[in-house]
Amino acid sequence: MALLEVVVIFGSAVCAVTAGIFYLGRAPIHSTVHAMDPETEGLSFLFDGVDLEHASQHAEAALKREQGATDWQALKAGLSSRFPGLPDADDIQSVETLTLQAARKDDGAVLRLHREAGMTRVEIEDQADDDPNTKHTIQSLEAELEKLRLAATAAPYPIWLADDTGSIMWRNAAYEALERAAKRSDAGAHSTSAIFQFNPDDLSGKSSVRVPVQIDGNGTPEWYSVTTTQAGNATAYHAVDINAVIQAEVAQRNFVQTLAKTFAQLSIGLAIFDRNCQLALFNPALVDLTSLPAEFLSGRPDMLSFFDRLRDNRVMPEPKNYGSWRQEISEMINAASHGSYHETWTLDTGHTYRVTGRPHPDGAIAFLIEDITAEISLTRNFRAELELGQSLMDTLEDALVVFSSAGVLTFCNAAYRDMWKLDPDSSFADVTIVDCLQAWQERCNPDPAWGDMRDFVMKLGERAPWEAEVQHKDAGAIRAQISPIVSGATVIRFSELVNQPAATDTVSS
Repeated sequence: MALLEVVVIFGSAVCAVTAGIFYLGRAPIHSTVHAMDPETEGLSFLFDGVDLEHASQHAEAALKREQGATDWQALKAGLSSRFPGLPDADDIQSVETLTLQAARKDDGAVLRLHREAGMTRVEIEDQADDDPNTKHTIQSLEAELEKLRLAATAAPYPIWLADDTGSIMWRNAAYEALERAAKRSDAGAHSTSAIFQFNPDDLSGKSSVRVPVQIDGNGTPEWYSVTTTQAGNATAYHAVDINAVIQAEVAQRNFVQTLAKTFAQLSIGLAIFDRNCQLALFNPALVDLTSLPAEFLSGRPDMLSFFDRLRDNRVMPEPKNYGSWRQEISEMINAASHGSYHETWTLDTGHTYRVTGRPHPDGAIAFLIEDITAEISLTRNFRAELELGQSLMDTLEDALVVFSSAGVLTFCNAAYRDMWKLDPDSSFADVTIVDCLQAWQERCNPDPAWGDMRDFVMKLGERAPWEAEVQHKDAGAIRAQISPIVSGATVIRFSELVNQPAATDTVSS
């Protein structure tokens, strides 16, 4: 029995050894990539996709890890300064081999990337005797420093560093070019005087300060916006050319001044409110028409305060309901913003104002206040004179009718309406001489004088008055006196002839 157990144990051992040898013979290549001698290898990385599977001794120190970044992104961030050109994570699978020389000319290192067994190996070959990680750190910092120095020196706007005493420690090419243009007597390579003269306290609580730089031979200074960044005992200054901004502001200021001078000559009160509903511009006529103090208007009141003050000064119609006053003002502002506000204010003082609201660009609103008291008075007086003249003409027994030079009826009295049973005011369309002749001929016997009247009314140039007798079917014989008046108009006066029997039709037997 013991012999049998020995045979079984020996057979099992032989099978186990055979299986182990067979497994080792079929092991994949990438299972051996981890077996590297840490003493002999340089900086080497092995990636499975974007995940780091293995790194040589001290190699992980070259990675710049950030929260949320993959291992490959950390590798690219750590090596990009020294070896720009590493592929992105999405392009790893498509790159079989890649060789990159170090960015700096005095750096002889070479980065080699190649794919093996579905994985990506990245190796840095460096002939230096220094520690590979230390060498890589130094070379990366020097490459990054060179890029930063190039970016700062070649920047198109002035940059300079000053110590805590205000002495300039470093300047870029743009600063030196501006310094030469200013032709400063102390503009040398080691000058410590700044061409941007300003008090550093001016930047207290501000992001930037505007500083003029006077260039010789040019009376207009160049303007720059200067910002600062504190870095230990040194201060970094950045100056940006803002000449275009200054010129635009000057042009805008001149334009506003021109508008203000123009508006100052207007007799119409002007109030322009900006997009924040604050008074941005007004003219002297507004002060005269509203009696609002100039100090109040210069304080840039909002719209509600402006109209409240108008109400207090009795420059607006008295509101019927003070509870809805604010709502009415809001509706007025809304109507003005759409260009549909147009009202006539009749004040207790006897004045009449025409108020118009108009929208302006960028959300602004303009209100125009015009005193039309004289115009309203003139219109009322004219209307009263017309009514007086009409009443006077209506007292005459003769029928009067006036036609314009175009042959349109413009005036008639009550006797005319009664004689011809016509009322021109009831017609929507213009009544012409042709319309009147048709009505006259229907009530009178035929007569060639009707055609002569039409030709006289429509005739241009000098005309002589004349008269004719016609037979009215109801009134009998009437005399028509046709006379030219001003502006080419014509007046026709119909008078009944007394002691004349009415015309009757004669029937021959």
